[in-house]
Amino acid sequence: VPPDSNFTIHFIDVGQADAALIECDGHYMLIDGGNKADSNLIYTVLKNAKVPKLDIVVATHAHEDHVGGIPGAYNYTTADLTLCPVTQYDSDAFNDFKTYATSKGGGITVPAVGDKYSLGSAAIEILGVNSTSDANSCSIVLMITYGETKFLFTGDAEREAEQIILDSGVALAADVLKVGHHGSENSTTYPFLREIMPKYAVISVGEDNSYGHPTDNTLSRLRDA
Repeated sequence: VPPDSNFTIHFIDVGQADAALIECDGHYMLIDGGNKADSNLIYTVLKNAKVPKLDIVVATHAHEDHVGGIPGAYNYTTADLTLCPVTQYDSDAFNDFKTYATSKGGGITVPAVGDKYSLGSAAIEILGVNSTSDANSCSIVLMITYGETKFLFTGDAEREAEQIILDSGVALAADVLKVGHHGSENSTTYPFLREIMPKYAVISVGEDNSYGHPTDNTLSRLRDA
């Protein structure tokens, strides 16, 4: 890492949804944007951070709690690249996201496993995408590497997708794990977690949510790790 380099991740509080803003050396990436109701929050977070433009926007998958608030980012600024595992999904939230991505985000690009991108002196690699046809398990799974520190983002990828990534043999060890699917029972399986062994785990979740996230079993697995 260059001596004058800097790196921050801001996990944005969007309740039972996902959003994170990453900055490295004056370059910015947004991973997910919460629900449609979070658009103003996303706009404000970018404004307060004085983001000049977004290098990359990642919509990990098509569900509203991940793409719904991304138009708030496009209302504030533009993006050079917009990544999403699909270009079509039947929902108003996705269609709004796609419209904004087309006009202000360079259109939707579907990445492939192994694709690599740079964000300042940080490196980003796609470890999984469209592993199954399920909307959750088609999530983009990516690793951000900054010097010796690694951050793993898994979207809502579930057991089947985790196994496919494991079978690929890719290195998964990470310092920080953005816990899959808000801590649901069907994500963050023991085999997957054993390969990651993170120092920190971040769960984006709504208080007293109706799904029971994060589940006791998932928290137990994380404690064991």
